[in-house]
Amino acid sequence: MTDLMAEPDARERLRILRHARSVALVGVSANPLRSSNFVATYLIRTPYRIYPVNPNYDEVLGLRCYRSLRELPEVPDIVDCFRRVEDLPAVVEEAIEVGAKVVWFQLGLRNDQAARRAREAGLVVVQDRCLKIEHARFAGGLHLAGFDTGVISSKRRRPV
Repeated sequence: MTDLMAEPDARERLRILRHARSVALVGVSANPLRSSNFVATYLIRTPYRIYPVNPNYDEVLGLRCYRSLRELPEVPDIVDCFRRVEDLPAVVEEAIEVGAKVVWFQLGLRNDQAARRAREAGLVVVQDRCLKIEHARFAGGLHLAGFDTGVISSKRRRPV
């Protein structure tokens, strides 16, 4: 019997990111000061097809913003959640309904009841991890502050 509360390890998270082609950002904000906007800004520079989902906006970062997962032109491989903890069960139900394979609860978000429901329906669940940080970490371009430096090197820079 599989443990329905088991979190994917690093290898499984890497597999998820390598196989994904599309990401729905549920609850993404157009406000550049919000972490969801920062994550979206990073992700639109990756090969993923990005779908902002927030009924409060028509557009986020130049991309059409959808009111719900049901309106997306395709089933997203990853449903990345930026909603309140108490809103996660509804997001999970919609992800199940549309046939998503992965729900990803951003850093600081954990809802074991919603996670259990998703896993019972056959979805993979990642909780309390930032998709941007995980992607950058596996891509080898993560700065200590969490910024993609664009430089991959084992050489130390000499002080100026």
